[in-house]
Amino acid sequence: MLAVLIDPDKSEQGFLNTICNQANSINADFIFIGGSLLTDGDIDKTIRSVKKLTDIPVVIFPGSSSQISNEADGILFLSLLSSRNPEMLIGQQVVAAPYLRKTSLEIISTAYLLIDSGVQTTASYMSNSNPIPANKIEIAASTALAGEYLGMDLLYMDGGSGAKNPVSSEMIHKVKSYTTIPLIVGGGINSAQKVKVAYESGADVIVIGNALESNPDFLQEVKSILLSYNT
Repeated sequence: MLAVLIDPDKSEQGFLNTICNQANSINADFIFIGGSLLTDGDIDKTIRSVKKLTDIPVVIFPGSSSQISNEADGILFLSLLSSRNPEMLIGQQVVAAPYLRKTSLEIISTAYLLIDSGVQTTASYMSNSNPIPANKIEIAASTALAGEYLGMDLLYMDGGSGAKNPVSSEMIHKVKSYTTIPLIVGGGINSAQKVKVAYESGADVIVIGNALESNPDFLQEVKSILLSYNT
């Protein structure tokens, strides 16, 4: 499956038109909306604009408890299990919970793991946490398994926005071999070959975001790969 990630800070109408048309043409499974830090973006407005352009389910990928909108279909209720920062493990979740209770959003419990991608990303800086080292595959697998045992619905391994390197095939394979719940992988996936490697290593859903800002036609390059897995 494929998720297209849109940052509300980078949601000019022309860009949204292009990305949603491309997502429709390849039958993308989800539109994720959110960012580690929102400055000028408006998450409600972005979601409303996207919903006018596509019937693909829109899911919030929140960077903080302030990124809640009843305009979406669901929200990834993230706990940053790779962190030792209690604010990202449970603090923001406690703040968000009573607001989410008043919405009609589908709440999807998600074990979120930041993986070192070769550069410090906005996600690691804003969360005040160290990512799991790229070569510490056993730590990633054990953390993911803990998330499953805690009852979470999904696993999400992410190199972060602007990742230099994607999550390695070895790490994806190890995590998948340890767990049974769906695995989402994102960050640094900016070529068709990297898409193929992520799927073949065990990713159930890949997320493409930054690559679309420089090459909106990238989704068309991915289309043949998706077709090969879904025929």
